Amino acid sequence: MRIRGLMVDGATNSPIVLLEDLASNRVLPIWVGPYEAQAIAFEIEKHAPPRPMTHDLIKNLLLGLNMPLRKVVVSELKDDTFHAVLWLDHNGEYIAMDSRTSDALALALRLDCPIFVEESVLKTASVSRSEREEEIRRWLGGLNDEDFGRYRM
Repeated sequence: MRIRGLMVDGATNSPIVLLEDLASNRVLPIWVGPYEAQAIAFEIEKHAPPRPMTHDLIKNLLLGLNMPLRKVVVSELKDDTFHAVLWLDHNGEYIAMDSRTSDALALALRLDCPIFVEESVLKTASVSRSEREEEIRRWLGGLNDEDFGRYRM
């Protein structure tokens, strides 16, 4: 999977991270909080904040401790909440660490780490690109000129 981008849900005004399946035509929308979206947006845009954000600190700790992040897995969807697992390499031994999905994605971006999604999650929550594109076209058709602009945090 790769992070396709960020958008805002017009109905709830909540940020959405779009994950795109590189092997198929599926897109997985994941609703996140505004601060988490900001952390992801900063890394996508390669914007360096004046002081390290939490995800930058964790990246620096993992690099300093020589504990590479090998992969991030969106592991389940439970009670409308996505769950993720960080797979760390500690001296050749893999350690699974529970994580909020938004934090896992922000770290994956910073550490250039692969992102995976369990097939059961994709079956439950993904949409095809054509369905997503049609939904976006309908949404865009209802916008006024003043509604357009960059995603801002």
